[in-house]
Amino acid sequence: MSLGSTQRRDDTRRPPPAASERLGFSGDNTFQRELRRRVEADFRVRGCDPRDAGSMYAKTAIILAVFIAAYVGLVFLARTWWQALPLTLLLGAATAGIGFNIMHDGGHQAYSERRWVNKLMAFTLDLVGGSSYIWQWKHARYHHTYVNIDQHDSDIDLGILGRLSPDQPRRPWHRFQHIYLWVLYTVTAIRWHLYGDFRDMLTGRIGERPFERPRGWDLTLFVLGKLAFFTLAFGLPLAFHPLGTVVLFYAAVSAVAGFLLAIVFQLAHVVEEADFPHPDGASGRMETPWAIHQLRTTVDFARDNRLLSWLIGGLNFQVEHHLFVRISHVHYPAVAKVVEATCREFGVPYHAHRTFFAGIASHYRWLRRLGAAIPAVAPLP
Repeated sequence: MSLGSTQRRDDTRRPPPAASERLGFSGDNTFQRELRRRVEADFRVRGCDPRDAGSMYAKTAIILAVFIAAYVGLVFLARTWWQALPLTLLLGAATAGIGFNIMHDGGHQAYSERRWVNKLMAFTLDLVGGSSYIWQWKHARYHHTYVNIDQHDSDIDLGILGRLSPDQPRRPWHRFQHIYLWVLYTVTAIRWHLYGDFRDMLTGRIGERPFERPRGWDLTLFVLGKLAFFTLAFGLPLAFHPLGTVVLFYAAVSAVAGFLLAIVFQLAHVVEEADFPHPDGASGRMETPWAIHQLRTTVDFARDNRLLSWLIGGLNFQVEHHLFVRISHVHYPAVAKVVEATCREFGVPYHAHRTFFAGIASHYRWLRRLGAAIPAVAPLP
């Protein structure tokens, strides 16, 4: 198993990081080492492995079966709107379910001890419109290392459309972002499918940070994945339905998937309790150890909701996920008990919303606070 401050209050952004810049973390890693030791000991006591869980393989079969059934029903069987509507919702939810559960564990090498199994599961993202290669750089490397650090974590960068961090400049229209961003979340997947990956490939950058473009087999898989997705999303449906119908239902399915994906991320990091730290002005490094940084910038929600945990791949246990990315999400509830107890003992912050709707409310308040004309205040303790 591996584990992978003070906020600014002005509206000026720092220069983008240089290609060679690697932002480091400071401080004593005693907490991280002890936490890892305790979690590993817990697995030994419970007699189970962090990966290759039988329940995860069964879950994968269920989600893929639902996805295939919904796709076949929508494309080949539905003849009326009242037949198509529930299938559209189900297909969008199943698409998000593949991302939350199957590809996410695979992409983080948390699905199996066997590398080829992880690669195969991660590739399911390519089949539903994303690139597992670019996701590995954007999410697994940059986001998970530099959570909520402006100019380093591109997941909190909406450009001029929204202000998610106090370090980002405020625009006049941000005053209403707590209203309009909920609508824009529905285009998350569409933007990813039709623009995001291609832009990153052409520019060789993810946000402000450069990345290594795919070559050889990785490039082949990128191209094959895009061809497979566009065949499923447009090619096959166009053989049976008019162009307008295909575009309409593609947009509807993607809107459902995109909204679900965006909301789950926002409830983990873009809420009142999460910190948005920045490097020390003198040293250029973060002032805390990496594990403490993860705990200050990440928030759990609805940990007692077993159905929600199953549906979203345990991503309501984001604290545990960020600290132990290579543990399958089916173990997060057990790991959370160890993490919370250790945090309490070491006096380290551990943030969690009791319910899903408490997280929604906190996200709403944070968007409104950052969009207001007055400066944002510090996060809640």
